[in-house]
Amino acid sequence: MSSANQDPHGDLKTALNHAASLLQQNPALAEQQAREILKVIPDFDPANHILGASLRFQGKLPEALMVMEPLTDKLPFSAPIWHEYGLALAAAGNGDNAVKALRQAASLNPQQAEAWRALAEQLTLSGDSTAGEKAIEKYISCLTSHPELNQATALFHQGKIAEAERLARDILKNHPTDVVAMRLLADIGVKVGQYDDAKNLLERALELAPNFHLARHSYVITLYRGQDLIKAIEEINKLLAIEPNNPNYLTLKGTVLVRKGDHADALEIYEKLLTNYPKQSKGQLNYGHTLKTVGRLDEAITAYHRSIELSNEAGEAYWSLANLKTYKFSDKDVEHMLSLVTSEGGDPDDQSHLAFALGKAYEDRGDYENAFKYYKRGNAIRRLQHPYDAKINIYESVRQIKCFDRNFFAARQGWGCPARDPIFIVGLPRAGSTLLEQILASHSQVEGTAELIDIIAMSRKLGGKKRHNAATLYPEVLQDLSQEELRELGESYLDTTRVQRSTDAPYFIDKMPNNFQHIGLIHSILPNAKIIDARRHPMGGCFSGYKQLFARGQAFTYNLEDVGHYYRDYVKLMDHWDVVLPGRVHRVQYEEMVADTENQIRRLLDYCGLEFEESCLKFYETDRAIRTPSAEQVRQPIYKAGLEQWRHFEPWLDPLKEALGPVLERYPIE
Repeated sequence: MSSANQDPHGDLKTALNHAASLLQQNPALAEQQAREILKVIPDFDPANHILGASLRFQGKLPEALMVMEPLTDKLPFSAPIWHEYGLALAAAGNGDNAVKALRQAASLNPQQAEAWRALAEQLTLSGDSTAGEKAIEKYISCLTSHPELNQATALFHQGKIAEAERLARDILKNHPTDVVAMRLLADIGVKVGQYDDAKNLLERALELAPNFHLARHSYVITLYRGQDLIKAIEEINKLLAIEPNNPNYLTLKGTVLVRKGDHADALEIYEKLLTNYPKQSKGQLNYGHTLKTVGRLDEAITAYHRSIELSNEAGEAYWSLANLKTYKFSDKDVEHMLSLVTSEGGDPDDQSHLAFALGKAYEDRGDYENAFKYYKRGNAIRRLQHPYDAKINIYESVRQIKCFDRNFFAARQGWGCPARDPIFIVGLPRAGSTLLEQILASHSQVEGTAELIDIIAMSRKLGGKKRHNAATLYPEVLQDLSQEELRELGESYLDTTRVQRSTDAPYFIDKMPNNFQHIGLIHSILPNAKIIDARRHPMGGCFSGYKQLFARGQAFTYNLEDVGHYYRDYVKLMDHWDVVLPGRVHRVQYEEMVADTENQIRRLLDYCGLEFEESCLKFYETDRAIRTPSAEQVRQPIYKAGLEQWRHFEPWLDPLKEALGPVLERYPIE
């Protein structure tokens, strides 16, 4: 066909479509093509729209805004133009004007789902989480034709998890390809710790709708919670390829990097975000956490105070200050915290954080009655959110004892993976495990990591446990595994934890305290790994756990009777390991470490097969990231003051003494 017979409008439409298709994969080429079109047709609005978007994708934000702002004057009733302008403003850190532009886009076309999503992000970043949740509900309503899904989403945001789950399941039963329902059900799964189920749902949703960005965002969170950090980074990078300056995506990437141990990269992200969004309370909080981890204490305190100034719900920031263990609250701090305490209602997380922070403030002032009052309040709130059944723990301990007898280990001698890399530190939280980790990580042959969930995750996978079914095949399932299967499990543990290792040191530490419940599994799959029991006097150890607010897990610490019974179960199980695996576990009594530090460190190094190094005595000089509540304490020499702190609260600790029972005969109160 001759060129004279070609349709110029068809050629233009083809060129525009081609330029638009390049935006995500090759924005520089999209820019080039848009400019070529504009050479032929100057001021052509669709081409300018693509040009503005291509510049935003490349991070050329001043240029993008110069293109888009005149278009909003020229086309004031175009929702797509206002949407793109809002995205450019958001990427440039101009949150207030981004909200205005995105509101305009959503009002011009209430069915433009992505405008609602972007608006929700900006509202949340500005601190207006209530308006953000409403915008998310609008976004959901654009994506689904099922009004009951909006109801389920609202129930989820209200914390009514069971009702939200029932509705979401009913929708999926009738509409099995509804990706919005899949994503909501997955978010519920993450909330209750069912990461594998959530992961499967989100993978199916993304298979059906690859551009469902909110589902991919949830997928990253699921991978993060399940410790698949490499995959989480890959997936968040897919979102950032589409929106390179999206603050929510960048915040999430920073969070994953922190868990992965890449603190320098995480700090770079947070600093960039806070330059653009200085009024973002959550961003200041995350920044403070990372600064604390790397030991930049003064800057962390500044970030926490900035977060408090920016939010009406300042509980977590106040608790973060208390959790430094070295920070002393001022009269003004205490007065402000008291003004935020509610007699009823209020966000439970915020109120529990405030209560624990006030407990620490009053304890530091020697007002132990008020301190206990607020510790008790904080624990009561947490216990409502995180119920705990002591009978289940007793049952699981008995199963471990019955399964792993002498005959079990004798029949499998020499099985498992022979690697010597891991050093496990187990026990109860707040029993000195971070101190032991810091001492060992000060040795040239040892790398400290974190409280790794890999053994616990492996036990759950072996057991095949589902949330609505308490039955699990673990630990008895290990009786049926072959020598090859146990070796493969050991190798799998080394593979999944490798992401946490950043040096060539031959040994690394896994200090998940709850692994004391899995010593049978650990010995079966890694018979040459070292296992250290960090133990503390029951009164000091249990009360220290009671007054500590844990981010997740450790639900037994929210009641004095529960923590006492848990300590008894722990001692009984550790006694069993000593009987069936004599000499396998090295015990370090915290009080003895404090009283006779050098000899205890030498014994510890001997057990680990490590030569003595002077740096282990000067562990407080070791510069490394520490992610636990004791971070600042182990950056100082050992001190004795903390050993007897529980005695100030003894008038209120009779329930703990009664729960500990015969354990106090073994560890008498002097």
